Amino acid sequence: MGAVVDLDRLLDQRQVWRGRQAQARPQGLQPTGHAALDERLPDGGWPAAALTELLLASPGCGELHLLWPSLARLSAEGGRVVLVAPPFVPYAPAWQAAGVDLRWLVQVDAQQADALWAAEQCLRSGSCAAVLCWPERADDRALRRLQVAAETGQALAFACRPQQAAHNPSPAALRVAIDARPAQWRVLKCRGGLPPAGAIPSPGRG
Repeated sequence: MGAVVDLDRLLDQRQVWRGRQAQARPQGLQPTGHAALDERLPDGGWPAAALTELLLASPGCGELHLLWPSLARLSAEGGRVVLVAPPFVPYAPAWQAAGVDLRWLVQVDAQQADALWAAEQCLRSGSCAAVLCWPERADDRALRRLQVAAETGQALAFACRPQQAAHNPSPAALRVAIDARPAQWRVLKCRGGLPPAGAIPSPGRG
């Protein structure tokens, strides 16, 4: 029989390393690439395998600048990034300058009526690292389907919607408002904690 160890005594004498629990990060961490934002999110980044809503003052007011660091990292790892019915034609040199590997960037052209369905299928496929869509209208049921699809396919889902949608409840794990004037981000909802108070200045626009 081995000797009985008094764990409390060992801890008191600092003979057992406790680790630094306060700095522990969840498995599958998906950093946004913006330190000020990561510090304020419970997961330390985007919620993994979940839906994030980006609520825009207007299309193109900064959603790409916010997402490019993450998309660059994912594509560098060989992850497919899918754009479903973007409101503007993607400018390849800008994406490349942001570090996105264009070999892993895919655009899906779809009518608005089919865009949510197309995004859901991409997410469910399990072959995508991130899927972005810009639905003009999306009810709770449609957003919930995107959330479930993201979980099924273990992908990041981003729905870029007008800021007026903030008045309606959403099943998204994270909701971030993107303001144009001043250029800033506001976390409206985050799974696993209360939204941080105060806005986060945006370093730029895209």
